[in-house]
Amino acid sequence: MDSLKTARPASGPLRRETLHHSAVAELRAMILDGELPPGRRVPEMQLCEQLGVSRTPLREALRVLAAEGLVELRPHRGAVVTPIDPKEIAAIFQVMEALESLAGRLACTSGSDAAFSELNRLHDELAAQFRAGERAAYSTTNRRIHAWIVAMAGNPVLEATHKGFAAQLARARSLANYDADRWQESLTEHEAIMAALRRRDADGAAGLLAGHSRRTADAVLRTLRQGVENGDR
Repeated sequence: MDSLKTARPASGPLRRETLHHSAVAELRAMILDGELPPGRRVPEMQLCEQLGVSRTPLREALRVLAAEGLVELRPHRGAVVTPIDPKEIAAIFQVMEALESLAGRLACTSGSDAAFSELNRLHDELAAQFRAGERAAYSTTNRRIHAWIVAMAGNPVLEATHKGFAAQLARARSLANYDADRWQESLTEHEAIMAALRRRDADGAAGLLAGHSRRTADAVLRTLRQGVENGDR
């Protein structure tokens, strides 16, 4: 059996009292980070050894991830990481554009001073990670910033809807290798978004977040479609 693309550092067997939840979290992270790529059969025996668990908690974790749409449980083949459909991702991005816009508008009117202070801290962290070239850390902080803006909106339905779609897009984002120009553009867009939010400019923040989402979608979909075309050759 071939090895995983990037082996995680050994951390010892998972503690028994958190076995199930830890296995779910570890596998979810491996899928979202691209260690287990779309269409790949999940190597159960290898993962049992790597995570220090038996097959029972591992299979329980796979059932949870199947319910989340991250894996498919196929007869006679075991679990397979759910393939990514560019058309579906495009449709999700269309909805996310509207959700991000609404979140920015509501955050300007509902966000507390304390919430804005935390947003400023996260943005400073993002900028520092960009300067250090820490792409993986930047991506994580980027997701936290967008989730925080949504939380600042104070609408639980919006937050739950956004969270579900964001999880589906996280895999696609991780597979799309932005070039240096797009990465710089992304940070510049974040700077403009932050300026509008600090002014509590609802219309400005809404428009900038929508545009940022749209340009991110273009970059991700371009990479995904190129991958499909290359795979067909």
